[in-house]
Amino acid sequence: MHEASLMYGLMAKLDFLAREQHAKRVKHVRVWLGVLSHFSAEHFREHFEHASQGTVAENATLEIVVSVDTADPRAQDVVLESIDVEVDG
Repeated sequence: MHEASLMYGLMAKLDFLAREQHAKRVKHVRVWLGVLSHFSAEHFREHFEHASQGTVAENATLEIVVSVDTADPRAQDVVLESIDVEVDG
């Protein structure tokens, strides 16, 4: 359930950012996974691909950076670092 909630929030954020930039789709997403986030890169990718179906992020390339630093204050977090979009026009 944690994964579904996180992905729902991420898709909402990607939709908001795309609309804010008048984009028709998100082409690339870069996320940072804290070592204690309970996600491996493969697990995150599976959930992302499923959650993005039918959204502006469908078929976006996904770049995942996985931290190994347990002392990082964001060690439990999943952080959206950047997106690239395709703008209308």
